Amino acid sequence: MRKPKQPKHFIKIPGYPGGNTALDKFIKENLRYPKKAAENMIQGTVAVDFDYNHKGKVTKATIKSSLGSGCDEEAIRIVKLLRFNNSKNRGVKVTFHKSINIHFKLKPQPNPTKRPLSGAEESGNTTAITYNFKPTAPKEEDKTKPSGGYTITIKKK
Repeated sequence: MRKPKQPKHFIKIPGYPGGNTALDKFIKENLRYPKKAAENMIQGTVAVDFDYNHKGKVTKATIKSSLGSGCDEEAIRIVKLLRFNNSKNRGVKVTFHKSINIHFKLKPQPNPTKRPLSGAEESGNTTAITYNFKPTAPKEEDKTKPSGGYTITIKKK
């Protein structure tokens, strides 16, 4: 009779409920772009290191790489909202360490002013654009240049 196989790891690390996809979705839904960062057109990534306890609650969060303009504070706020699965590690209460990147990216702003391009006419709510197409003659290739990558020339003496 064989003994039951021992688990590979002594302590199992609890993950976010739903996996990384659910974690990304949670961050996107709860992220509020800071006004100061939006006014200054600041975009980038804030790296956050954090610890969470055996109950899945984030206990400590620190900024590893900063953007400023309120983005750091927002990243800390988002991380502190996270709740991970409870860990059942043989009665051992363990604190887990994790790093996460939170991306701050502005949505492209539509251009509020309409300007007709050259060759365009505006009338009411419609815009008509005319194009003038002039076909050009194809370029003639130089017949003296070889088409391959190597040229071998043999000269007789």
